[in-house]
Amino acid sequence: MSGSAEPAPRTEEPRRPAAAGRLPDFFLVGHSKSGTTALYEMLGRHPQIFLAEMKEPIFFAPELPRRTQRYHAPETLEEYVALFAAAGPGQVVGEGSASYLRSPNAARLIAQARPDARIVAILREPASFLRSFHLQVVQAHYEDERDLARALSLEGERRRGRHLPRRSLWPQELLYLDHVRYLEQLRRYEQAFGADQLLVLIYDDFRAENAATIRRVLRLLDVDESVQLGAVEANPTTGTRSHRADDVLHALSHGEGRVGSAARRAAALVPQRLRRAALGTAQRRLVSAAAPEPDERVMRTLRRRFRPEVEALSDHLGRDLIALWGYDEPA
Repeated sequence: MSGSAEPAPRTEEPRRPAAAGRLPDFFLVGHSKSGTTALYEMLGRHPQIFLAEMKEPIFFAPELPRRTQRYHAPETLEEYVALFAAAGPGQVVGEGSASYLRSPNAARLIAQARPDARIVAILREPASFLRSFHLQVVQAHYEDERDLARALSLEGERRRGRHLPRRSLWPQELLYLDHVRYLEQLRRYEQAFGADQLLVLIYDDFRAENAATIRRVLRLLDVDESVQLGAVEANPTTGTRSHRADDVLHALSHGEGRVGSAARRAAALVPQRLRRAALGTAQRRLVSAAAPEPDERVMRTLRRRFRPEVEALSDHLGRDLIALWGYDEPA
């Protein structure tokens, strides 16, 4: 989502819709930058699965802003169930809001509405996840501190409401260390749904053993496992070639300033599909670049910080993530 939030987040809790409405049978709950978009696109190719065109309706995370300049998440139950109205009677319905895993409310609210829902979570090595996530929020203009170490050092001030970027939609999003509370996040879903309805994937498996990992998901959803979906590369981590060009393009696309407002009025005469294509081309040619190499000093610091979390998660999942993620290296 992009732009500045308008109304305050809603506080009412979703309830189960009338029989005429259709709620998802399964939820891809995140994390972001961990393969959820690629998984969503792959599952959307399966004939027995229906996914809404809006990947992240975030309906069950009421603490998140509903509207921005370019995004309007459903605010009412009627708007939400309308996203799935085109699903066939024999299809399994799903959505993929990556914010649900870190949301303090989503697990409870989903369980109230669909206690039989199936849940899929994807976890990524914490230091790599935070580096990739930080690059994403910088590119989205939610974060104006482009140095990861400096952004991390601001967390104490940001908890007190200071040093927040002007375009930040949800300040808690920039409390990076809070994202890596994997065990706490999983336990919310285990308590709400039980282990049989929750599938926890590891990002490394999704990348290295894609077909086998997809079969596990299809098995959970009780659809035909033999359908070949093909691997997808989606939402890759990238860097910024020119921050000046990025700022100008963002102002133009969001109608900021006099030039941006004029450009927005002129663009209104162009079909939306063509506008998006033109902006995407400009973004790729003028702004996007290969992701910068990680600062290994920062990465080592993060791995030391998160080692207790990884150890606890390894014990909880019965999986040696210490070795898989390189946390067995000397400090």
